[in-house]
Amino acid sequence: MARSGALAVVLVLAAAIALALLAGSQVNAAVTCGQVASDLRPCIPYVTGQVSATPPACCNGVRSLNSGAQTTADRRAACNCIRSQASGISGLQPGRLSGLPGSCGVHLPFPISASTDCSR
Repeated sequence: MARSGALAVVLVLAAAIALALLAGSQVNAAVTCGQVASDLRPCIPYVTGQVSATPPACCNGVRSLNSGAQTTADRRAACNCIRSQASGISGLQPGRLSGLPGSCGVHLPFPISASTDCSR
């Protein structure tokens, strides 16, 4: 009988751990890198110097990013995505990238930069 009681305790603990892991995964970022890349894709001609003015679709994307990145996890995910995506953009002008929120009249709670420390 003691053995079945110990087995029940182990099963309950395993279930509790599984539930905790599942609950923890829901705290992760809701913003995906695909969404961030899609939001900011219209900005590429501006941040590479191909156009002189920030395109309206770019500013719409910056606003969408701002409204979507509400939690710390979302902001970190967006930041990490921007860093990884920026490294693959040929001719990127860092000043234009970091100036996107200001040129669109949007205050982001995190900087847009290829060199931002996203852990902070």
